[in-house]
Amino acid sequence: MSRTLFDKIWDSHVVVNAGGGGTALIAIDRVFLHERTGAAALSRMAEMGRVVLDPARVFAVMDHIVDTRIGRKDGTLMQGGEGFITETRTACKTAGITLFDVNDRDQGIVHVISPEQGIVLPGSTLVAPDSHTCTQGAFGALAWGIGSSEAEHAMVTGTLRIARPKVMRVQFDGALSPHVTAKDMALTLIARHGAGGGAGHVVEFAGEAVRALDMEGRMTLCNMATEFSAMTGLIAPDAKAFDYLAGRPYAPAHFDDLYWDGLISDDDAQFDREITIDASTIAPMVSWGTSPAHTIPIDAAVPSGPQRAHDYIGLSPGTPIAGTPLNAAFIGSCTNARLSDLRRAAGILKGRRIAPSIETALAVPGSMAVKREAEAEGLDAIFEASGFEWRMSGCSLCFYAGGEGFPEGARVISSTNRNFEGRQGPGIRTHIASPETVAASAISGMIADPREFA
Repeated sequence: MSRTLFDKIWDSHVVVNAGGGGTALIAIDRVFLHERTGAAALSRMAEMGRVVLDPARVFAVMDHIVDTRIGRKDGTLMQGGEGFITETRTACKTAGITLFDVNDRDQGIVHVISPEQGIVLPGSTLVAPDSHTCTQGAFGALAWGIGSSEAEHAMVTGTLRIARPKVMRVQFDGALSPHVTAKDMALTLIARHGAGGGAGHVVEFAGEAVRALDMEGRMTLCNMATEFSAMTGLIAPDAKAFDYLAGRPYAPAHFDDLYWDGLISDDDAQFDREITIDASTIAPMVSWGTSPAHTIPIDAAVPSGPQRAHDYIGLSPGTPIAGTPLNAAFIGSCTNARLSDLRRAAGILKGRRIAPSIETALAVPGSMAVKREAEAEGLDAIFEASGFEWRMSGCSLCFYAGGEGFPEGARVISSTNRNFEGRQGPGIRTHIASPETVAASAISGMIADPREFA
């Protein structure tokens, strides 16, 4: 019987079928925690006298609320946030699990450092109490976000009970135009098919444009699967994935005897739903409202939408999105803070200065390894010369946790994944876009087309 990539991973991890509707007990290969949720899960386990079944399969990181300023100390700017850090540190030590601490050489955002360390592997299952765990599906892993109580169950038993999702294939045919990115692919999908278009499905991304992406682009594409309401995103692993993982600290020393080469959907595999997009029709995209579905090509005008979205973002239907004045710019997050993202943004910023109207401009690498690599190439100097503040790694102002924020009422162009009301702070109006678009817009002081700066 022909099977999809998802079918193959699911079938190889079923411990026991556990009821109707395809519900099964699934073996979990890796669990990743962060300081916002990790301490709570581990503390509840300790209170109930439960222990981690296999500490070698559980990892934790300080990323969500850490101070990202250069020369940071051992802490956070979030009021009351020190407790999250100290409790996570203590709980991880007690449980015997690996922690990438605030000032660890390998610290970074969970979905950046897991691939960097070779923790996620093709054909594996990986869960974390974070909705963007789907990022790691770029390696042909079944990776998805869970709640804290589910994290406890996974750590104690090595399994989770879940209902089998449907499977969707999203095929991007053809080739992308210059300066159009994986971020634009994801935003195009969500804009055309809705923020709920992937609900109840695992989405396999396929097609010529997907195969042409490097691994960092594939991670960006899969990262946005949760904004499509999918359980997760998947891409069949190929030589690019295997080469990326080779030599990583937690990757196997030899791949030859593994089954990775078979992790591909069979030619005649059946999907519950299929979507095809002509990649050549995709332009640089930018959001205008309060959902990733409120996204348009950069040369388009704001369409009619929910009145609340128009009121919040302060843009009326028919207004060209290009030329919208900005106060701040942000490059970072688990979506777009890898080395290739920083390179592309720096390519636009080099030799230019951000506009005087940009009060705050931050560049936050996704990991300390990315930071070192960027600095070795001189990218930090380009960002700083342009007027961006160069930071240490962490989630930073991808979301507002208190302590640090943008200027009150600011309109921000951001390489992050969400533009919900207040996502980057009370009253902050966020436009999400690619790093190139953020860089071009910061130079212009208004939303601008990166193709004009190439």
